[in-house]
Amino acid sequence: MRQILLITDGCSNVGMSPVVAAAHARSEGITVNVVGVLDNNEEASMAGREEIADIARAGGGLSRIVHERQLSQTVQLMTRKTVVTTIQQAVNRELKQVFGTDAIEELPPEKRGQVVRVIDDLGETSDLKVALLIDASASMKPKLAAVEEAIRDLMLSLQARSGRSEIAVFHFPHSSSGDDCMCDLDWTDNLTGMRSIIPKLQMRGTTPTGPALMQVIDFYGKGGYGRTTRRETDGISGDYVV
Repeated sequence: MRQILLITDGCSNVGMSPVVAAAHARSEGITVNVVGVLDNNEEASMAGREEIADIARAGGGLSRIVHERQLSQTVQLMTRKTVVTTIQQAVNRELKQVFGTDAIEELPPEKRGQVVRVIDDLGETSDLKVALLIDASASMKPKLAAVEEAIRDLMLSLQARSGRSEIAVFHFPHSSSGDDCMCDLDWTDNLTGMRSIIPKLQMRGTTPTGPALMQVIDFYGKGGYGRTTRRETDGISGDYVV
C-alpha cells in the first residue's frame, strides 16, 4: 500500500493545482491523506480548510483539521485508517465477484467473520509505504516542533506493525524561489536518520503544494532516487481469495 501524507496549513500559491496533483496520485494507486494544521486566523483557516478537504477527496484519502497538540495522534490514526480502507475496497471487489455483493453485512455470519479476519490480518501484515510531505512555508514555522514529534511517533507506530513498513520524508519548497521539494529521508524502516531531518526544514515564503506532490509521485514511480521497483496494484501485494 502506498500513501502520501501531506502536513500543511493549506493555501498553496505556486504552480499547478494540488487537487489536480492529488487526482494524478490516485490514478497511480497512491492515496493522498492531508492533515491541516491551522492557526486562529478565521479567513486563512476557511481557505485552508477548503483546499485541504479538496486535496484529500481528489486523492482518495482522508483529511483532518487539528491543533498542534493533536497532530501526532491524528497522523497515526489516519495512516492506519487508510490502510484498512484500502484493504476494505479490495476485499469488496472480491466479494462482488464471489458472492455478488460488496456489503459485508449482507454475508452469512460465518462468511462475514472470515472476511473481517482477512481484513484485520492484511491490515497488520501488508507492506506499507508512507511518503510524508511537509509544508515548510513561512506560515508553518510555529508548528515545526509538533511536526517533528508527529514524524517520530508515526515511525514508532509503523514499527509496531508485523508487516514491512517504510517511510520517506520530504519538505517543500526546496528553495527560496519556491522550487518543488526536497527528499530529506529516503525509504527507511528505522529511526536512525531522524535527527538529520528537522534542521533541513528552513521555513520559506511560498507554498508549491501541487508541484511538490508531483515530485513525490515521481519518487514513488522510481522506487526512490535512482532505484527501480515493481509496480504495485491496489496497494496490496500478493494474491488472496476471500
